[in-house]
Amino acid sequence: MNKSNWQLDRRFVLKAGTFGIAALGLPGFAYSYQAQTGFTHGVASGEPQADSVLLWTRFVSTGTAQLTVELSETIDFSAVKAGGSISALAERDFIAKIVVSGLQPGRWYYYRFIAPDGSVSVTGRTRTLPVGDIDRFALGVFSCSNMPFGHFNAYAHAAERQDLDLILHLGDYLYEYAAGTYPSLDQAVPGRVIQPDHEMLTLADYRLRYASYRADPDLRRLHQNFPVISMWDDHEIANDSWKGGAQNHQAAEGDYFVRKKIAEQVYREWMPVRDRASDQPSWGNYQIGTLASLMVTESRLTGRDQPAELAAAFEGAADIPAALAAFRDDVWQDPSRSMLGDAQSTWLADTMKASTSSGTHWQLWAQQCVMGSLKLPPETGNWIPPDAPDFVRRRALAGLAAAQAGLPFNFDAWDGYPVARDGHLRAAQAADADLIVLSGDSHNGWAFDLSVDGQAAGVEFAGHSVTSPGFESFAPATPSKDIAAALMRSNDQLRWADSGSRGYMSVELTPQEAQSNWHSLATITKRSTAIAGTSTQRVQKGRHILS
Repeated sequence: MNKSNWQLDRRFVLKAGTFGIAALGLPGFAYSYQAQTGFTHGVASGEPQADSVLLWTRFVSTGTAQLTVELSETIDFSAVKAGGSISALAERDFIAKIVVSGLQPGRWYYYRFIAPDGSVSVTGRTRTLPVGDIDRFALGVFSCSNMPFGHFNAYAHAAERQDLDLILHLGDYLYEYAAGTYPSLDQAVPGRVIQPDHEMLTLADYRLRYASYRADPDLRRLHQNFPVISMWDDHEIANDSWKGGAQNHQAAEGDYFVRKKIAEQVYREWMPVRDRASDQPSWGNYQIGTLASLMVTESRLTGRDQPAELAAAFEGAADIPAALAAFRDDVWQDPSRSMLGDAQSTWLADTMKASTSSGTHWQLWAQQCVMGSLKLPPETGNWIPPDAPDFVRRRALAGLAAAQAGLPFNFDAWDGYPVARDGHLRAAQAADADLIVLSGDSHNGWAFDLSVDGQAAGVEFAGHSVTSPGFESFAPATPSKDIAAALMRSNDQLRWADSGSRGYMSVELTPQEAQSNWHSLATITKRSTAIAGTSTQRVQKGRHILS
């Protein structure tokens, strides 16, 4: 489709989306997504509890289709244990979701959907959460999967495993950019095509982007084999989102609050998550027997204040060190700035306290952004190649100047909200929590000891990305082990780092120990489940620091 035709179609789609009709059914809109009928995108499950789980599919027909759901402990469905009926509605992009209750705890189940014409979906596998004392539970942890940068080999590798109980996706499940923006057309891996080819803005755009991602066979297989708990980060909306705007949203693109509402609506359509009213919280707790409380928070749309901008400290400043010192002591340390907001922060502290009071071994806080503090090391200037773009060199120099003033380099992470971060860590200390923070967003692998007021407060396992590039994109000639060593010398809470791998974490819990494994894929430029290596970090119960 040429650009002029696409612009014409997009105007029609925008108008159709405004009136809430099935815009993606317009003729000639985009690839085969509209021409498909029946079960188009496999099955998925999510948000498990001890006695229930949410089941998902998409069934396209000429109108509303009433689907039958069957759930069984055996793959041949010889004895159906539970089920129900659910409609696949055109106005919901033909998505069907149902929460099946009355299940047994800690049990694997198979499930399928049956259409009115007798056609049957692929068979999915899911699991309820356990109750009581258990010896082991393992999670696969993912973030930052930008399709044009490469194949979802991390998903493929995890989908083959038999030792995982649950999948956790910490955000940037997809990216909003136009084709050729991030990555550039030269960087994009052949065959990794996204739709629409422009930045997603409208209801139709967001739906089509999810459809193109969920057409990936490895992502579909992961959803088919495991229950998923997920939360958006920023790219499900727009880069560097906060409650009142986003870096990648301009006035010419319309009302940000309309875009934000559309983004959340489509996320809830296409992901195996519960629908929630506008006054219901997005955050929640998942109890894994007496082994762990898994607290999932939302850090973009509800409570996040606008990030501080380091560039503002440089603008018009005759004395850069003095300007940075003023920025550090005033703007950066502003106690009113929050990432979670008051209501969610109170809920998190109360949930940690209730978890420890109940005798639960571990308090897992699953959230989006790196919590440990990171300043650029002095060696950073040597990492930037001579032919690097000017903006890369400027960012490196700004980050080095900031480090000399005791400032971090990424203000979109928890480093931009230091007072709020310290408050959450003090809440963990007050609860006597065995806190493990699970994070994504940064594209690199990290392990931190978290402390406040000179006392240990917990540890952080932060995962590298599925495909999105990390430090290696800015320092391609510097070995990642040298970058990691320099970062650890300059950041006393950082215990381990990997700045050059793509992959995922698996986190294994026992009553005595929690272990995180960072699995690095050998390649993302072609489909392969080969592992280049695995790194491991551990924390013992009651220690609050990495072993």
